[in-house]
Amino acid sequence: MDFVGHLTAHNIKPSLQRIKIYEYLHENRAHPTVETIYSDLVDEIPTLSKTTVYNTLKLFIDNGIASTVTIEDNEVRYDAIMDEHAHFKCDSCGNVYDIEMDISTIKFKKINSFKVETTNIYLKGKCNKCLTNKN
Repeated sequence: MDFVGHLTAHNIKPSLQRIKIYEYLHENRAHPTVETIYSDLVDEIPTLSKTTVYNTLKLFIDNGIASTVTIEDNEVRYDAIMDEHAHFKCDSCGNVYDIEMDISTIKFKKINSFKVETTNIYLKGKCNKCLTNKN
């Protein structure tokens, strides 16, 4: 993916920090937290701060190239995949996975008087890796 072009196309000036944070977010599908992003990039970008990570992620969200994933109240994770999908969090290992879905096949009752603008579906349980390791 052309990260510089993608940022520029979304009216984001492609600084080194922004490019690296978006590249990390796009390539690490584990839906990282600010702390994870900071910890994994600070050696590569010694001038990086957590504030820069927070501000950059807010910029990405405001410009529609990232979103938050809040499955637990005490943990905000970030996602660069903007296609419609659900999230599954494993109760054992804590990993968060993308789950493909088709929202048009889901039936909601008594929603006629509402305009749905965003749909977030979160699933929790045990991932296949954790289920396999317990056997």
